[in-house]
Amino acid sequence: MDAVRVALLREVLAGTQWPAAARRFAGSLRRCVAPEAGSLLLVGTERYEPWHLAAHLVDEAAWSGLPELAPTLVRHRVRRGEPPHLSVGLGRLEAARRGHTLLVVAPGAPGTGLLERVHDARRAGATVLSLDGGDPDLGTLAHEALSVAEGTAELDLDTVQHLVSAAAGENSLPAQRGPRRFRDRLARLADQLTAPPPSRW
Repeated sequence: MDAVRVALLREVLAGTQWPAAARRFAGSLRRCVAPEAGSLLLVGTERYEPWHLAAHLVDEAAWSGLPELAPTLVRHRVRRGEPPHLSVGLGRLEAARRGHTLLVVAPGAPGTGLLERVHDARRAGATVLSLDGGDPDLGTLAHEALSVAEGTAELDLDTVQHLVSAAAGENSLPAQRGPRRFRDRLARLADQLTAPPPSRW
């Protein structure tokens, strides 16, 4: 989803909690992620793999100049011969420690095995964030959660992921006054328009 569509989506959702909630969650994500490459681990459930969110975060990392937002996608099943960025299995969660951020995306029940790994990562010092369907066990483990209960919200979890990834890449520096602020925004826009697109998933 490009910036224009995200802007339209925010306009449609004006008056609901979702734009502000997504920005709040994205702000937590930015604050938690350490500057070291590979510190953000993104994992879904056995039935749901958040590769789309991974791709959007990679794009936002490139466009915003925040490489720490590019996640390592942790997968439940890795097939032989897949490229390195799609070949990280659940064993990677066992190495999560302080300085790592674990972002769990779970529209449905996360499953006992994943909950145990998330619990172990939290005990080892990792920060846990979750985008979920309201699972109480996952909500208890998460330091910060944004829940979208199916059938009870104005939108679905996939749409919330678009809002969160877009907000994560936005410039959140304190507002500057006068011409410098305008020049900085103009220069940033020019850089984004002339930069080569990031590699796709």
